[in-house]
Parts: sequence; C-alpha cells; structure tokens
Amino acid sequence: MSQPFAIAIHGGAGTIIRQQMSESLKRDILNTLESAVRAGYQVLTQDGDALDAVVEAVKILEDSPLFNAGKGSVLTHQEMVEMDASVMHGKMMDAGAVAGVRHIKNPVQLARDVMKHSDHVLLIGEGAEAFAFTQGHQYTEQDYFFTERRYEQLLAMKSRNQFALSESKFPDDKKFGTVGAVALDKQGNLASATSTGGITNKKFGRVGDSPIIGAGTVAENGNVAVSTTGMGEYFIRKMVASDVAARMRYLKEDVHTACETIIQGELKTLGGEGGLIAIDAQGDIHFAMNSSGMYRACVDRQGELIVKIYSDE
Repeated sequence: MSQPFAIAIHGGAGTIIRQQMSESLKRDILNTLESAVRAGYQVLTQDGDALDAVVEAVKILEDSPLFNAGKGSVLTHQEMVEMDASVMHGKMMDAGAVAGVRHIKNPVQLARDVMKHSDHVLLIGEGAEAFAFTQGHQYTEQDYFFTERRYEQLLAMKSRNQFALSESKFPDDKKFGTVGAVALDKQGNLASATSTGGITNKKFGRVGDSPIIGAGTVAENGNVAVSTTGMGEYFIRKMVASDVAARMRYLKEDVHTACETIIQGELKTLGGEGGLIAIDAQGDIHFAMNSSGMYRACVDRQGELIVKIYSDE
C-alpha cells in the first residue's frame, strides 16, 4: 500500500454568523481557502516535503486581506502591525518561530528560515527582522499591511478601551483569524504551520499561542501535526497542541477523540474558545471547534477537496 498524503488548513475559528455573511464575502473566503489548500497539495503531489506544503498554503492566506495574518493583520494600540508565526517538522521535531515582526511580508517563511538556518527556535522583534534580512527577506513598509477595515476596527476598540481577539464590525466580530496548515507527505513526514496578526488594540508586546511550540503548533512523525486558532492565552495555558499529541502518544487515543476531548472539554471548561486542525500519521484529518464556525479546507488522503465555514456543516 502506498504512503497516504493529505493537507488541511484553517483561517480562524470563532463566532461566524450566517446572517451577517454576504454572498460575495463568503465566495471570496471559500475561493481563497481553496487556492491555499490546493497550493499546499500541489507540493505534496510532486513528492515535496510536508513543511514546504504547509508554508505554501499559509503564504496564500498571509497574502490575503481576509484573514488575520500577513496582509490582513489587525492593528496594535500604536496602530502598527505585529505578527507571529511558527513551523514544526515532525521527523526530528525541528521548529522555528518569530514574534512581534513588523516588516516581513510572510512571517511563516521567516519561521521556516529560523528553523533551517539558525541555531534557535524563537526570535522576536527587531532581532527576528535583522535575521530575516540576512536570509534575503525584503523590508516591507507598514503601509502594505494597512487596511481600512482594520483601522476602523482599532478605533472602535480604542473608543471602548477594549481589545478584540480579532474581528469587530465584521460578519464574525468574535473570530480569531489566525491561519494555519498541517500536512502529511509521501515520505511519511508530518508538519504544521501557524501565523497570526494577534489581537486588535494589543499593548505591551503581547504574544499569543501561534508562535509557541506546543501551544499553537506541533508536529511529531508517527503521531500527529496540529495547528490551533483561538483565545491564545487559554491555548498557552492548556498547551493545546502538545496535549493532543500526548493523548495520542500515551493514551493511544485516535486523532478525533484526542482533539474533541480537549477542545470540547478542558479548554472549554477553562473558558477558552476556538479550534484546531490535526492530521495523524495515516493522513486522517480532524477539525475541532467549540465555536459556531471555523474557516477550513482540506484535500484528504482520497484526494477529495473539502471547504467549509460553519460548525454544523
């Protein structure tokens, strides 16, 4: 029997309301999700590595203004974009991550460079960008990331002295628009990637779970790859991604049971809302969420494309 391969992506989970979603916006979101998952799947079909597949998929989501990552990132209290991302490869459990970067178009690519071309796992802020320029990344002005939608959202939050976990005055004003991907390649390698713009009106250099290995991202060959999206502080406290891996490794739970036990159980009990995507060593994919929706797509091990938004689909 040939080695199965598959890929899954997400564009954020949270309160996604049908009645507030225009048909044109829905179509744009579905089309972008499909483009992203197909790009990653193309890498896999050409015998490419799972890590390169997840990075290619996430890059497309980062380049879209529809999601809270890269081009579509939310604004901080200082009206800046600060982005976080991480990647992990399951063969040797290598990982790379960046946090608080402001001038890098595709943070997920930089996270991969940290993994491949540095002795470190996590680089932050100015140091991460200094490293980026040694790797050929171009300086990207903040103007590239600026969108009217995010600016209006920030003003709304500032006027109420609040912060938002992602969206406001949008069809899903309680959505966590982090993006991510997980994949299994023809060589049996598992990989995951996660990227985010963080939270609207954030202060003090806040960092969520997306660049934290074991919280927002994990990959372990022979076991599982996971990428999460949700209320970052809770996902860090619960160590969600590594918890899924541990339940599968030690309790021998299948990917569906492990994911649902955490997302619908202990995380929810703590007050954490959100979701995750996971793929196991056999290419079995699971989408878990305790919210009304999660932008998601996959090409499964049978080669079937699936793109969905709402939890009841």
